[in-house]
Amino acid sequence: MDWIIHPLPVLRGTLGVPGDKSISHRLALISALARGRSLLHGFLDSEDCLHALDAVAALGAGVRRHGTTVEVEGTAGALRSPADDLDMGNSGTLTRLLAGLVAGFPVTVRLFGDASLQSRPMRRILDPLRRMGADIVAEGEGERAPLRIRGGTLDGIAYDSPVASAQVKSALLLAGLRARGTTRIREPAPSRDHTERLLHTLGLPVVRAGLQTTLQGSGGLAPELPAREWHIPGDPSSAAFWVVAAAAMPGAELTVRNVGLNPTRTAYLDVLREMGAAITVSSLREAAWEPQGDVTVHGSNLRGVEIGGARIANLIDELPILAVAAAAAEGVTHIRDAAELRVKESDRIETVARMLRAAGVEVETFPDGMVIRGGATIRGGGVIESAGDHRIAMAGAMLALRATSPVTVRGTACVATSYPGFAAALRSLRG
Repeated sequence: MDWIIHPLPVLRGTLGVPGDKSISHRLALISALARGRSLLHGFLDSEDCLHALDAVAALGAGVRRHGTTVEVEGTAGALRSPADDLDMGNSGTLTRLLAGLVAGFPVTVRLFGDASLQSRPMRRILDPLRRMGADIVAEGEGERAPLRIRGGTLDGIAYDSPVASAQVKSALLLAGLRARGTTRIREPAPSRDHTERLLHTLGLPVVRAGLQTTLQGSGGLAPELPAREWHIPGDPSSAAFWVVAAAAMPGAELTVRNVGLNPTRTAYLDVLREMGAAITVSSLREAAWEPQGDVTVHGSNLRGVEIGGARIANLIDELPILAVAAAAAEGVTHIRDAAELRVKESDRIETVARMLRAAGVEVETFPDGMVIRGGATIRGGGVIESAGDHRIAMAGAMLALRATSPVTVRGTACVATSYPGFAAALRSLRG
């Protein structure tokens, strides 16, 4: 599937974005362990998150969907071994979190996915899980998926993670739920904290102190998790596409409603403000577990900045679209400390560079980032290849809005993994 994107002189309007992908994944898994029926409102109905629902159903949970509201009848911690292998699709998040969860329960599970997923590194979770006593075999070359897991009671460990990764941290916390003793994870920089917030809201003994997170396990017993009703905020990573497109377009005015404002997810707003964007937050609602509100942006002339350091962990999904902002900005933008981009759905350093070069933007790449020389005219008439990466496809569409003539974005079916309504939202803003 291809898109032909026509230039847009100015972007104006109001829209919502689908539910947070990270939270939808976690709620599906945690609700499957709960006692009773949980209601998940605003659940993201993307391919990745639907794989999560299929997985928990195979593990014994009852699942019913009503549009973007999902009912999950929990197992009270009595998971069962699925009859078949579990398809993770394209989701590294689901694979790593589910591996951590099932490693601590007496079930046997095999996790596989598509070619992109099975090329991504898994050793970062396998090493600490094995230290906890997990029986995990990675069948792919270089400790990659498929993963075969024979779960059981684990022992808590103290683990100093070499990378700031919410997926690593969450996998170990989920493994630690039923473990004997205490699980402690220390990170070199802060990462997303959705898992800690969810567990704390459910009354579990999780403590965050600086860069360390601690969880007391239940000693081999099923953790007591109450079922409850959840309202999932809009995904900040999805909102970022629209916010950046408007910020880089003088005269634009756009509001994204009910978007998540977790402090570990708003670094992209900080970067845009440093670039000179006019961004305001209103209707802020400090929910018991996740803050959310409306984000309004007025387009302006942006300037190049330095993007790197400790905040990269909380920008990693937004870097492809921030590269579009850099292309529109006057001056040079340097993205560094982002080697993690090399092992996402594609090598995002190279795919972002190819996207920008296809539109006439000058880019130089490095092992951990790139330098983008912005301010040049965005050339139309070319072709942007998504490389099967949903974020490259959507970032390419936003770049094309500023081009001198229509641009073709190839391979856009992958957008369904995270934002199936993206094309419809773009049409609504045009019309």
